Amino acid sequence: MSETSNRRSQDFLRISDQFQLGALTTESSHPVTANLSETARRDIGAALGLLFDADGDVVRKYREFAASDRAQGIKEAVLRALKNGGRVFFTGCGSTGRLSIQLVSIWRDFWQQQRARGLACSPTPEDFEHRALSVMAGGDFALIKSVEGFEDFTEFGRKQIGDLGVGAKDVVFAITEGGETSFVIGTAWKGLEVGAKVYFVYNNPDDVLCQQVTRSREVLQEPRIEKINLTTGPMSITGSTRMQATTIQLCVLLTVLEMVFRDLMKELEPQGPDALDSTTVPAEFLKRLVEIHESLKSPGLLSQLAGAVALEETVYRSRHKNNYFADRFGIDVLTDTTERSPTYCTPPFRKCNDTTATESWAFLFLPYRDTPQAWERLIKRQPKCVEWTEQEVRALVSGDKVARTCEIVRKISTAELMRFQVGLDGLKCRPLGKGDSAVGIIAEAEKASLLSADGFHRRQLEAAQKAGASIGLIYVGRQESLGEISGFLAKWSSECVAVLAPVPKTDFLLDGVTRVGLKMLLNALSTCTMVRLGRVMGNYMIWVVPSNLKLIDRSTRYIQRLTDLDYQAANRLLFEVIEYVEPRMKADQAYPPVVGVSVLRVRHKLDNPEAEKRLLAEL
Repeated sequence: MSETSNRRSQDFLRISDQFQLGALTTESSHPVTANLSETARRDIGAALGLLFDADGDVVRKYREFAASDRAQGIKEAVLRALKNGGRVFFTGCGSTGRLSIQLVSIWRDFWQQQRARGLACSPTPEDFEHRALSVMAGGDFALIKSVEGFEDFTEFGRKQIGDLGVGAKDVVFAITEGGETSFVIGTAWKGLEVGAKVYFVYNNPDDVLCQQVTRSREVLQEPRIEKINLTTGPMSITGSTRMQATTIQLCVLLTVLEMVFRDLMKELEPQGPDALDSTTVPAEFLKRLVEIHESLKSPGLLSQLAGAVALEETVYRSRHKNNYFADRFGIDVLTDTTERSPTYCTPPFRKCNDTTATESWAFLFLPYRDTPQAWERLIKRQPKCVEWTEQEVRALVSGDKVARTCEIVRKISTAELMRFQVGLDGLKCRPLGKGDSAVGIIAEAEKASLLSADGFHRRQLEAAQKAGASIGLIYVGRQESLGEISGFLAKWSSECVAVLAPVPKTDFLLDGVTRVGLKMLLNALSTCTMVRLGRVMGNYMIWVVPSNLKLIDRSTRYIQRLTDLDYQAANRLLFEVIEYVEPRMKADQAYPPVVGVSVLRVRHKLDNPEAEKRLLAEL
C-alpha cells in the first residue's frame, strides 16, 4: 500500500462516520429484485418484470401523496412567489441534479410554446420562461459526465445558488434522494439565509436520517424548512437512487408544476380552455400513472423491451457502439445514458476528436446542425457551467485542495462541454458500421420524423442500416397511434427492433405522465442490459464508480460484504485499487471495477494486475 493511498484512506476514515450510509433505506436491498441477476440470465422479460414490479413502490407512494393534499399548499406557495416577482430554483446533484435540469427544461419549453403561439399577457411568456433555474453540483457539465467530489461540499452548493442571486422572493426545491447530500443541503441553507421559501425533497425516513447523519438532522429539525418526504423503500438496484427515488420526485414535482401552470393560464388567458382545474390534477395524475405502469408490465411490451435489451447487450458485449437519436425526449435519453457510467463503470461520453479516451458505448445526437444549437435546444437555454477563478476556489476549500479543485473546474467549463458534439456536426466522430446499432426515440408529436422520407429519425436509421448497423426504435404515443407505426415498420424494415409504448391521453399541459413512463422504461432497459453484462450481482451494482464520499462508503461496504475484511481494512484496500486504476479513470480510458478487483485480490491473494486479468477473463 502506497503512502498516498494510505493517507487518502485515513482522511476518509476520519470523517466516515458522516458518510457510512448503509443504514439508510435507499441503501438497502429490495426484496423483489434480490435475485435479479440470476433471473436476467435466464429470462430477460422476467427480469424486466421484476424492475417494473419494484416501480410499484412509486405508484404506492404517489397515491399517498395525492391523498394528503400536500400538492395544493406547495402550489399556492409557488404561485405567491411568482406573482410577487419571484423565481423557482431546483437544486440537486447526480440524478437529482439532472432532474433539476429536466424540470427547468420542461418549464421553459412550455413558456416557449406559449410565446410561439403569440400569447399576449403580462407578465409575458418570456418573463415566466426565465423564472425557473436549475442548480446542479458541477454545473451543466455534470449533465453529461459526473464531476468528481462536487456533491461533498456544502459551500459549493451555497456558492452555486448564491451566484444565481437567490433572494427573499424565491422558492427553492432542494432535492436529494438520500436526504444527506452536502451540496444540496448547502443550497437549502443559502435559500433560508436570504429569506426564500425552502422545500427539502428526499427519500429516507426522518428517524433514520436524524440518527445517522448530523447534517441531515440539522435540516430536518429546522422548522423554517418545509419537508417533502417521498420514501418509497429500497431501490430496485441497491443504492441506485436514479431508479424509484428520482422517479417519485419527478411525479410529485411535475404535479406541482402542472397545478401552477393551470392556475397561471386561467389568469393569463381567461378565454382559454375551461377544463383547467388545478385541484383535479393529483387524482388524474394517479389514475394515469397506474395506467401507464400496468401497460409497462404487459406481456407484449415486456417482449418488445426484451428485444431492445438483447440488441444493446449484443452490441456492447462485442465491443461495438450504439447511437441514440432523439429530439423532444433528448433530455430524458441523455439523463439515462449519462447515469450508466458512474453506476456501472461504463466509458463516459467521449469528446469529439479525443483520441486517448475510450470510445463511449452509447451517445446521443439531436437534429440540429451544430453542437451549441443542439445543447440549447436540449436544455431550452444556454448552458451554464462552473467558471470559478482560483481566488473563488481558495475561499471555498482548504489550501491542500485548491490545486485539485482548480484542475476539476478547468475541465468542466462551457468550452469543454461543447466538445461533446451532440449536434449533427458530431456524427463524423461516431460513424456506424457492422456490429454497431442506432436507436431512435420518438414522441407521438414528432412521428413525422420517422414516417417522412426526409425526417431526422428516418434518415439516421436508414443510414445506419445501410452501413451495416442494427437499428431499433422506441416510440411513445397514444394507443390509437401505435397501429400506424406498427404498419409502417412492417413495410419499411422488418429488421427494426421496435418498442411501441402506449401512454394515456390526458389534458395535462406538461404531459408529465408520459415523462414518468418513459423514465421507467429507459431505467429498465439500461439496467437490465447492464445486469446481463455482469455489472450487477443479485441486485448490487458491483461495478459502481467511487467518485464521491457516498460512493466510497458504498464501495467499501460492498467489499466488506463480499470478503471477510472489516470496514477499515476494506477501505484501505479500496484506495489502493483506486490508485491503481486512477490514471485510466482521469484519462477516460477503460478500467476494471475497483470493487471487483479488490474482492478478487482478497479471495485469491492476487496483486492488482493479476486480479484485473482474472476478473476480465471471467466476464
